[in-house]
Amino acid sequence: MARIDREDQCGCSIIHEDVVRRVVDAMPEEGVFADAATFFKVMGDGTRFKILWSLDRHEMCVCDLAAALKMSKSAVSHQLRRLRENKLVTARREGKMVFYTIADDHVHLMLKGCIDHATEEADG
Repeated sequence: MARIDREDQCGCSIIHEDVVRRVVDAMPEEGVFADAATFFKVMGDGTRFKILWSLDRHEMCVCDLAAALKMSKSAVSHQLRRLRENKLVTARREGKMVFYTIADDHVHLMLKGCIDHATEEADG
């Protein structure tokens, strides 16, 4: 059984009904939480995170990503497929070339927030 620290326990038995009501009334539907959790599962892979970080800096093709990340083109393509399926990256075709970039500013902000937090933790 996991040990619970005293600081993690509430010292009262009173339910603050106004607070609980405000939180419950503002709570998104279950599907929103499921989609958000999937976002983190997909982004939680180190290789996919590196791909997203790279694409946040510049639009790139599979060959460029493979060279930058020292990976095979097939491995990068596999990860890009997963990122596209979850709407984290978009692709545009230019002749025979396909260029990828992050899907939108939400992905950019999540990447930035994660890197900022990790950097802050490392510095602190």
